[in-house]
Amino acid sequence: MTGFLYNASTWILPALLAITLHEAAHGWVAWKMGDDTALRAGRLSLNPLRHVDPVGTVVIPGLLLLFKAPFLFGWAKPVPVNFWNLPSPRRDMALVALAGPGINLIQAYVAMLLFHLLPLFGPGVDHWLAANLENAILINLILCVFNMIPLPPLDGGRVAVGWLPEPLARPLARLEPYGMVILLILLLVVPFAASEFGSNWNPLFELIMPVMAALRDFLLVLSGHSG
Repeated sequence: MTGFLYNASTWILPALLAITLHEAAHGWVAWKMGDDTALRAGRLSLNPLRHVDPVGTVVIPGLLLLFKAPFLFGWAKPVPVNFWNLPSPRRDMALVALAGPGINLIQAYVAMLLFHLLPLFGPGVDHWLAANLENAILINLILCVFNMIPLPPLDGGRVAVGWLPEPLARPLARLEPYGMVILLILLLVVPFAASEFGSNWNPLFELIMPVMAALRDFLLVLSGHSG
């Protein structure tokens, strides 16, 4: 139990910051571009409780952590945005959507920079802080890349709908009610079915892991850890 609590303590802060700032960034950019819906709803706050979804932010990740799943998956309450309040709804929707993954990429970079400060801390504390920073890098890169999959309602889907020519954007936008179902099938059902045939194939992992690795290597060089 002690090991579980220690492990959980190295995930809680990185996960809350990653999710909170991701959602707040959507609302902040929308506000700056002319829509104050998130501001009026109190969703520009850095208080994680305003963004936590009880199931998606607490129960699902907690169960995955408890059962030592090879991945963490979850979600927060979507920030309300009225795109019709924006000067150019289609274009600006894409910019609002990019804000979430963008802030996750920045957090991963800042965590890498903070590794340079670990020698300032004593033995034991430095290991715990290092684990927090490693988890911050991992979860922020996962959120960044996963959310940029071009399938609504993910951010990447909204970017694609905003920037694609209208004949392509319309059918993609119509997928939004089914997007989460498609993702859950790809994330859980397909790997389970593959395992029944003796394969560990996970299509989402195959898609996002090479991108994550490339981003990680780029940020490592940028933060002075290699190169």
